[in-house]
Amino acid sequence: MKNFNLIGRKSRFHVFQAASLLAAIAGTNTIDALAQALPTPKSYTCYRSEKGITIDGKLDERSWKKAAWTSSFVDIEGDKKPLPLQETRAKMLWDDEYLYIAAQIEEEHIWAYQDKKDQIVYLENDFEVFIDPDGDTENYYELEINAINNTFDLFLPKTYRKGGKAQLKWDIKGLKSAVSVYGTVNNAKDKDKRWVVEIAIPFSSLSTENVKPLIPADGSEWRINFSRVNWQHEVGEDGRYKRKRNAETGKIVPEYNWVWSPQGIINMHYPEYWGKLIFSGEKSGNAK
Repeated sequence: MKNFNLIGRKSRFHVFQAASLLAAIAGTNTIDALAQALPTPKSYTCYRSEKGITIDGKLDERSWKKAAWTSSFVDIEGDKKPLPLQETRAKMLWDDEYLYIAAQIEEEHIWAYQDKKDQIVYLENDFEVFIDPDGDTENYYELEINAINNTFDLFLPKTYRKGGKAQLKWDIKGLKSAVSVYGTVNNAKDKDKRWVVEIAIPFSSLSTENVKPLIPADGSEWRINFSRVNWQHEVGEDGRYKRKRNAETGKIVPEYNWVWSPQGIINMHYPEYWGKLIFSGEKSGNAK
């Protein structure tokens, strides 16, 4: 998650801002060139689950096995940056009640200490979901989860750049989540393989006092993106993982931001650049 006001993390400006200003001054041709330089949002066709999904982190149902993985995550800025050091993929299903999301996160050192609901889990490694049901870039939702299945969720009536403030007391009512770890958590003496996230988000929960839930149908299109925050780490004398600091400045080394659909800038809060989630009425097992 980026631009969370209470933490005071400074957003890092990209040449995108300067290019936008130049485009406004230079005219249509420059604007067209700028538009071509921005990443094209990726799309994912989400099929219906054949039967109920048990949220246990195993992904062993037939529907999950038939569901396609997304392409591997890339750097948030797109192909101008190196490919991620470790692979991340996601997949989705749906039924009348839930949007199901699974993620497979390759990681040699799995660590997470924040174990209280709504702690700022992106201050350690995490997996994040961003959902804008009607695609208008307003009234969108964010969910973060770490390797010990601790979650942090919030609602934003509008983006931070438009004066939006995170509503931290908002919760995904009825959320189900589970994590399977292939390795050991918080053990710096070994190497791990991956952790797997499985989530069920009730459609009815994507609402507030002023926003009614939007229930998808065959052909519905939402905007969605996934982000993986990954920190370089070091191990303290107590054996605990911690974020790595620059030896010269003493400052924490900036995190990696790996995403499904690249944003073009280091900021997830541009919903217009998120990927497209297309709901299909066809069942996962019958999908071609």
